[in-house]
Amino acid sequence: MKLERHSKIVELIGKYDIETQEELASYLNREGFQVTQATVSRDIRELRLTKVQTGKGRQKYSLIHQQSPSDDKYIRILQDSFLSMDMAQNILVIRTVSGMAMAVGAALDSLHFPEMVGCIAGDDTVMCAIRTLDDTIVLMDKLRKLIE
Repeated sequence: MKLERHSKIVELIGKYDIETQEELASYLNREGFQVTQATVSRDIRELRLTKVQTGKGRQKYSLIHQQSPSDDKYIRILQDSFLSMDMAQNILVIRTVSGMAMAVGAALDSLHFPEMVGCIAGDDTVMCAIRTLDDTIVLMDKLRKLIE
């Protein structure tokens, strides 16, 4: 039961901007998990959730992304191949060095950005579907920091 609950929590915080333990408990109860605030508190600690800023000046729960040694490889691909990026609402368009778009798309997928639903790559262009307009801005900021 705990594994299913933890999985549902990760799904919920990826889908909604959940700001409080009470709000998370409410979502879980609606999904059929009978939980108390104490259970949610324990789950948050066990999942190592943290609060991050949203684009609206508020905070929400998020998973702490532990950078692994293989993440360095993906970051290097981004740094070496990136030319520019632009957004069209919740679509992020990334221009790359010719022939590197598929590698950049694979790197983005492997870095597991919670804002990104997925991406499609051509020869020198990657189109990423982002959950919301605000998430597009957040992801662009994250990418700028990685590339610098």
